[in-house]
Amino acid sequence: MRILGHGYPDFDLKGARVLITGAGRGIGQSTAELFAAKGSEVVIADVDTVAAETAAAAIGAQAYELDVRSRGQWDKVIADLGRVDILVNNAGVMPAGPFLDEPDVVGQATMDINVWGLIHGMRAVAPGMIERGHGHIVNVASLAGKIPVAGLAVYNASKFAAVGLSAATRLEFAPQGVSVSCVLPSAVRTRLSSGLALGHGMPTVDPEDVAAAIARTVTTRKAEVAVPNYLAPIDVALAAAPERAVRLVRRLFDGDRALHPADEKTRAAYEEQVRSIS
Repeated sequence: MRILGHGYPDFDLKGARVLITGAGRGIGQSTAELFAAKGSEVVIADVDTVAAETAAAAIGAQAYELDVRSRGQWDKVIADLGRVDILVNNAGVMPAGPFLDEPDVVGQATMDINVWGLIHGMRAVAPGMIERGHGHIVNVASLAGKIPVAGLAVYNASKFAAVGLSAATRLEFAPQGVSVSCVLPSAVRTRLSSGLALGHGMPTVDPEDVAAAIARTVTTRKAEVAVPNYLAPIDVALAAAPERAVRLVRRLFDGDRALHPADEKTRAAYEEQVRSIS
């Protein structure tokens, strides 16, 4: 197996087994379609079995029911699959609203899915990768993992955690030939952002854009990738900028939009879905 310039073993996407969580729709589904088009053996995992089976049938993939909060379910899926070459930890939720109004069960579900879902997945899959001496893990976080947003406090906390988890495990796994990349999208046109005001100065991308960034990390093995890519230096600058400067940028980009949904009925329907899985 060749060792490429980035220091990790190379492997061909054609025939590679790719496990993607939350792949019944949105970013996960677009990612599954892209890897399938590249000849990969795609495995779609989702807590929504109907969505998983429908998405899998469309591209000739395997489908599994998986609640990423359950280590037992993870172990069952991996025991059945055996080898996993690429893990895309994509499943996530994004409740929005004032911090003090958010029910504890919603905050708990956010941390369990967005953080423990990654931890369980990596602990289930990484040992096999390390044993084989190669593998790649992609954790889908968010630019909200670098930049705080009013109305997304617990979501912010979960994505900051995802960024830190990815960076630390990358250091641990690198000597064994296993890479970890973290993808940080801006606002994405998916169910998670339903009812919120998009655009108006905020860079907004489609699921296909994020899927393409995820696939590119298999070649580049970069530690972090912003989507769109031109935001990478901006998020670094904002993270280190004085608070007054950050406040100015927030005003220009309507930084309080998560507190005031553009479509309250649609947003309420999504929030109710999050409560139902809590």
